[in-house]
Amino acid sequence: MEICTIGGYEEVGKNMTAVKVDEDVFIFDMGLHIPGIVELQEEDLVDYTPKLKGKATIRGGTHTHTEARLREFGAIPDDRVLDKLGWSEKVRAIFISHAHLDHVGAVHYLLKRYPNVPVFATPFTMKFLEVMAEDDGIKFTNPTRVVQPDSTHTVKGTSGSYKVDFIHTTHSTIDCVFIALHTKEGIFFYALDLKFDNHPTMGKPPNYKKFKDLGRKKVKVLVMDSLYSYTETKPGSETIARHLVEDAIGKVRHSKNAIFITTFSSHIERLNSIVEVAKQTGREIIFLGRSLNKYVNVAIAVKQCPFKNNVKLVKFRKQINSFLARIEKNRDKYLVVCTGHQAEENSMLDRITRGDTPFKFKEGDNVIFSSSIIPVPINIAARAKMDSKLKRVGVRIQNDVHVHGHGSREDMRDMMRMLRPEHVIPAHGTLQQETPLIEVASEFGYKFGETSHLASNGKLLKLD
Repeated sequence: MEICTIGGYEEVGKNMTAVKVDEDVFIFDMGLHIPGIVELQEEDLVDYTPKLKGKATIRGGTHTHTEARLREFGAIPDDRVLDKLGWSEKVRAIFISHAHLDHVGAVHYLLKRYPNVPVFATPFTMKFLEVMAEDDGIKFTNPTRVVQPDSTHTVKGTSGSYKVDFIHTTHSTIDCVFIALHTKEGIFFYALDLKFDNHPTMGKPPNYKKFKDLGRKKVKVLVMDSLYSYTETKPGSETIARHLVEDAIGKVRHSKNAIFITTFSSHIERLNSIVEVAKQTGREIIFLGRSLNKYVNVAIAVKQCPFKNNVKLVKFRKQINSFLARIEKNRDKYLVVCTGHQAEENSMLDRITRGDTPFKFKEGDNVIFSSSIIPVPINIAARAKMDSKLKRVGVRIQNDVHVHGHGSREDMRDMMRMLRPEHVIPAHGTLQQETPLIEVASEFGYKFGETSHLASNGKLLKLD
């Protein structure tokens, strides 16, 4: 078994890993990384536009970039390493773990390099891929395979067939899976992103039985999310997040002023909690912003949007401005869910705060951030600037009404206990974020450089 750690081993995002057994290669995830935008960033700075037909583009701020420009700045994985290894023509399947851009967002740019290779993804993830393609005017020519969580499929290789398990897990979007590739060398287990939520508000807890069943077999390699491997503090269940939302909205439910809430657009479970609680205010619930509309409509399309009849989706600029003018005059009639929790440029909340819309915040209005600030300088600075503007006009701010979607060291210990892999490889972070997982692995007898490994982008690991 040979493993090429293409991307996501030196940064948060740009996740992509390839595994080779005999003459067969399998790819896991194809994610984006926009400099300064890390850890599950939403689409507020990502504008899939149809202006350049047949060419996917990303708009960061006011600049539109081509694939070559994105590759130059490291925004997509440098999978050209597979050409150098002679692997590109041997790719048999592409597996996508979930619908966050740092795992799925580069598919449009890279898929043409692997003609006729099937893409496997769960219903929500696959529909999100299709919507991105439609927005770009791009048509997939690769075959697609929609797989249900907790299902097993067969992929043909040159020397036989491979069994692949898509195992249900919990994270901050829906239809997330861990992927287990069964080979003659043992199981390659791909665990990005990792969070064990035993009390989700939508869906089931992780499939612990399957993890333990696989652990009784030969798990050759575990590639595992290491983002929060430095902390023992568990992130908390979405049930806790729902109580936080209840408390935050409860504090302002009788206000005669405006109420705005912002969170990750892809977090359907959180949005469902917000809507369920917001209904108790008696206000009309309005969703503003392109990325919110995109993710919610994808959830509706795959019949996983329980709140679809309780909200009004507003997408286009003229409609948004018309609604904001209405909210300006009737502040106590509406509850607004919008984009902009990281103060992203041109997000809905950013435009309102700048004074670029018919609605103007004033003293007594309320903004609830059902998110935490992603700890990178650009986001910290942007949010500090936004918060300062809001406070100057007397807006009441409630921060960190949130639990994040990545597990702590205890989740990682549980995964190693259940799977008992021969080798552990940290992923989804910088060297500083991955190193603590090596320390955790040492508790179980793994030896650095022998059975636990720190990788870098483009590195080849040969495991005998």
